[in-house]
Amino acid sequence: MKRCHLILFCTAVLLTGCAGLDAAKDTWSSLTESLFGKDNSEPPRVLAEEFEQKIQLTIKWKESIGDGYGGQNINLVPAVTEESVLVADHKGLVESLSRLNGEKRWEVETELNLSSGPVLSKDKLILGSRDAEVAAYAISDGALLWKTSLSSEIVALPAVANGVVVVRGSDGRITGLDEKTGGTLWSHERTAPALAVRSKGGPAIAGDLVVDGYGGGKLLALRIKDGQTEWEAVVALAKGRSEIDRLLDINATPVVKGDTLYVSGYQGGIAAVSLNDGEVQWRQEKFFSHSGLTSNRRSLFLCDASSDVWRLDMHNGSDLWKQDELHQRRLTPPIPVKDKLVVGDFEGYVHVLSQDDGGLLARVEVDDTPIQAPPVVYDDVVYVYTTGGELAALSLE
Repeated sequence: MKRCHLILFCTAVLLTGCAGLDAAKDTWSSLTESLFGKDNSEPPRVLAEEFEQKIQLTIKWKESIGDGYGGQNINLVPAVTEESVLVADHKGLVESLSRLNGEKRWEVETELNLSSGPVLSKDKLILGSRDAEVAAYAISDGALLWKTSLSSEIVALPAVANGVVVVRGSDGRITGLDEKTGGTLWSHERTAPALAVRSKGGPAIAGDLVVDGYGGGKLLALRIKDGQTEWEAVVALAKGRSEIDRLLDINATPVVKGDTLYVSGYQGGIAAVSLNDGEVQWRQEKFFSHSGLTSNRRSLFLCDASSDVWRLDMHNGSDLWKQDELHQRRLTPPIPVKDKLVVGDFEGYVHVLSQDDGGLLARVEVDDTPIQAPPVVYDDVVYVYTTGGELAALSLE
């Protein structure tokens, strides 16, 4: 987020032109208010030393993976199969470890400046780089299968379906690649706004459509076979007078449930949108999430801009509970596991919450570096990757 703030600030300074430093200061003040509220110096909530563990949360195994994020604002996440956990560091190291005990199965030095992935694609891993490269490696042994160059850095996670790898670059261009060869099948270009929030959210695939949000509160649906526009809709409206106040970006990865999309993003509220035509079914404007939404069968879960955790009714957007005991702890999206939720925070802790009422049930420290990647759940085991390169498997009992 700090890098995101700096990018926005520098852009804002350029936009002020001859108005000078005073205008730049006003712009920065407006930006920080919109990101964190008027009291932007509010510190993260300190964890109580005396905490009653209501359930058992255990680290089954933990291993170090290269140099992790290397202090960069990138999007490296664990990918999990029945046999393996696969993960990468920013210098290009990719490792496969046993899912059950963390023993190394293979590793490969890709020599790429990795920034996104890995994402599973049948027998392949798909990764993106800061140098605009997308590459596929064999899950079995890490062999390079193909590599393709695009137009800009890849931070959003690729999405894969119907033989197509869908990739969005930091310039906003969406590209469909052949899953087998990496060849370009189609490309959709859109104009990037003058001010934008650096986002780790990416496109989602719903049936034969690719759905992605972008600046100005817009949502776009493309046909996955050829990249042609199926529909485009405005799902949120900008408010305020200044450029910062009106900055609006539907930048969280959409959640797909049947024929409904659930979307959010910077200053964009939460909305339920028809997959058929982009019509808004309901909108919740009290808060937003640019880290992402998750769901179970009946509810949506999210962390807002202050890292307060919410549960919403999926049918009308009404809030069912709010958990603010982890306020400003820069949480990951809340991930459902059994009848609970797990989140990671900026000090390397994993917290377990009740889905019923948001109550805190357990916590454990995995590392002393932030957890930014959403935890991954496989067979009720939680896999967590920290920015410092610690990969851990956690069990809940």
